[in-house]
Amino acid sequence: MSEEREVDVVVLGAGPAGEVLAGRLGQRDLQVALVEDRLVGGECSYWACMPSKALLRPAQALAEVRRVPGAAEAVTASLDVGVALARRDEVTHGWDDEAQMPWLKERDVALVRGHGRLAGARVVDVESPGGDGPVRLRARRAVVVGIGTAPAIPPVPGLADARPWTNREATAASEVPGTLIVLGGGPVGVELAQAFATLGSRVSLVEQDERLLAHEEAFAADLVRAGLERAGVAVHTGVRATSAERTADGRVRLAVEGVGTLEADEILVASGRRHVTGDLGLEAVGLEGGGPLEVGDDLRVAGHDWLYVVGDANGRAPLTHMGKHQARLAADVICGRDARLRDAGPPPRVVFTEPSVAAVGHTEASAHEAGLRVRAVDVATDGTAGASFHGKGAGGTSRIVVDEDRRVLIGATFVGPDVAEWLHAATIAVVAAVPLDDLWHAVPAFPTRSEVWLQLLEAYGL
Repeated sequence: MSEEREVDVVVLGAGPAGEVLAGRLGQRDLQVALVEDRLVGGECSYWACMPSKALLRPAQALAEVRRVPGAAEAVTASLDVGVALARRDEVTHGWDDEAQMPWLKERDVALVRGHGRLAGARVVDVESPGGDGPVRLRARRAVVVGIGTAPAIPPVPGLADARPWTNREATAASEVPGTLIVLGGGPVGVELAQAFATLGSRVSLVEQDERLLAHEEAFAADLVRAGLERAGVAVHTGVRATSAERTADGRVRLAVEGVGTLEADEILVASGRRHVTGDLGLEAVGLEGGGPLEVGDDLRVAGHDWLYVVGDANGRAPLTHMGKHQARLAADVICGRDARLRDAGPPPRVVFTEPSVAAVGHTEASAHEAGLRVRAVDVATDGTAGASFHGKGAGGTSRIVVDEDRRVLIGATFVGPDVAEWLHAATIAVVAAVPLDDLWHAVPAFPTRSEVWLQLLEAYGL
């Protein structure tokens, strides 16, 4: 080894989960080494959550302005694509993580650039990308795996060789392709399909499931599909891609059963993620990599009380905010506190399309699958007085799912423009199992869109 260091905790991966955990431990005066071979901030900051929202937001703001009389008349030009891309670059800091360094320094977290692998219990070897030789890190207390996942390319013949975009290439694109095929109708697929359509691409979306957003309420999928089609996206569901090729002139052809051959300048694969735990040296401590690493509610791997896994790598809830929550809990456990994950049902999630989908807990279907006796109640998202100020014809549906035996909320879904900020009130109600009779006394202010809660409870029968 060219260098050896001893610290309290080694954190592998400086994405949202790893970064939060390292910072929380640093604030508690633990010596922390944070190992990262790419950018501090991870996938979400540079190639996913943040740049995709920057690409989506201009058209959404413009759509709201056009719904509001008086403001609509001020719209005299179309969306400026160049400025929108420049703003995306600003949000990602030009794919440079230098702005993250003061945050780490304030918490006395040592950043070690390179790829880390376990070399034994509480021992991590880091190979420097500069070729200066490995650094060996010895952890007095814990090693934490906080790495994320990578885009998965489905086994469609020819697809891998067709140089497809993943979310990384799409969110970092310097130009908007004239035509684009999106393979996958989950959150990433629908968001990026709509983003590029609003920026000027002619987009075709292909999803093998019978509907988009297969894990959300069916009405949410229908409303998002309608929003995509209004933006000019050709949506094909219930169909399967059978082959792909990149032609001599650089274009992509995708053969789709029941549709024919689609041709475009680029193809974006947005059909899932894969675990990247196979290159962590887990065999050195008697574990097998390649898939998710199972942990208990204290985020520790059974039989390895010094090894913690947070975020995507444990497979529990592959969402940025859930990884950050796990990181806070793991930091508490490392510091000797009694902290545990709680099973509050499916976590909060948002699809930032127009209309947006904000959901927490069970859908009606997943509640039935869980054996619960439930009742779902729907109202119009734009049916409140406050909604009228956000524009005419905004539309959308809101639903609560009630456990009839306990008379508590176990799920909520809101579909409409800019509903993401509604979600936390529903999350509190679901996680805390607030009785409906108590929610009835949580009076929403007039005239706000929060009166949707009053309408939902009234529709239920209170």
